[in-house]
Amino acid sequence: MSFLDTYANELAALDAGKLLRTRRVVDAAKGSRLRVGGRDMLAFCGNDYLGLSQHPALIEASLRGAQRYGVGATASPLVCGHSASHEALEQEIANFLDLPRALYFYAGFATNVGIVPALVGRGDAVFCDALNHACLIDGARLSRAEIKVYPHSDLAALEKLLGESTAQRKLIATDAVFSMDGDVGPLRELLSLAERHDALLLIDDAHGFGVLGPDGRGTAAHFNLRSPNLLVMGTMSKAAGGAGGFVAGHETMIEWLMQRTRSYIFATAAPAMVTESLRASLKLIETEDWRRERLRSHTARLRSAIALPAGADVDALPRLLPSPTAIQPLIVGENGAALDLMAHLWREGLWVPAIRPPTVPPGTARLRISLSAAHSDADIDQLITALRVVNR
Repeated sequence: MSFLDTYANELAALDAGKLLRTRRVVDAAKGSRLRVGGRDMLAFCGNDYLGLSQHPALIEASLRGAQRYGVGATASPLVCGHSASHEALEQEIANFLDLPRALYFYAGFATNVGIVPALVGRGDAVFCDALNHACLIDGARLSRAEIKVYPHSDLAALEKLLGESTAQRKLIATDAVFSMDGDVGPLRELLSLAERHDALLLIDDAHGFGVLGPDGRGTAAHFNLRSPNLLVMGTMSKAAGGAGGFVAGHETMIEWLMQRTRSYIFATAAPAMVTESLRASLKLIETEDWRRERLRSHTARLRSAIALPAGADVDALPRLLPSPTAIQPLIVGENGAALDLMAHLWREGLWVPAIRPPTVPPGTARLRISLSAAHSDADIDQLITALRVVNR
């Protein structure tokens, strides 16, 4: 058997297990609708939580940035890729979060996969929630620190692991809003544990930034957390409607990360046309609270309509997980059943993605319903109607 045969056989096994992934080509986007294969689909599949990805102010800012700086940064930020626009964006992110300093990366995944190995290494320990995003998991593995995984949001288990650790440096890494379950981590208690055990708490606020907290300042602001033991990571590709990631915190920590993070040092910076659009986005996030209000209204509307009735079997499928955020996971169970439900909704003109292992644990395949301020009440009602037919 050749090496090509081994890959072909493994692809066949993925297909047999209903785990083979496919791509659809999006031709155009307009509001809550995506044009796919000549058909307009009502989309509940992206992370454009505030509906900013197509906002005229972002598009115009991007065009101005391209005219001034061109369409490529041409080098690493530590060579000549750090423009005046990048510098301004980092300062504006720090000011927005009320943190001393921020560092902007070309991608959210690259942020976490780079900063974790910069923070800890051999002789250190990283403590990871069992449901952390892949970028935190991969960053922990690359760090070569001892990895301790605690059950999801289990503070007692984490405290025990911290108490038993003799590592020189300790890092607690967690999602703030968990990307596949939509629940919010116990950040206040996690920070208390970090301070008690002289550890650093890194929160991945990819799905909270722009959505939670006063003026959308994120999950840490939602809990009013402030500490030199806290690092806040976030993405600009979801609520902000653009691209990239950032990490913000104490001046010393951000300087260290700029000096030691390989995905920052050895990668070409994002184009300044992107950072210009993000500067426009930050202004809208801060001033247009109606977008968050609409998102909360959509969440309540959906949940009240398709939640299990009183007295129903709590293990019945499909069922919504108890998420208070824009991420509404509808647990289906088996991979094939999730794909079938996705296909049914697709035929109804609704694009709701089926999420399967390894993204989620085996037996918990689901539809990940992603809500946006770009949706109308009528859009939410259309989804509700289609789901009710399935649940009969």
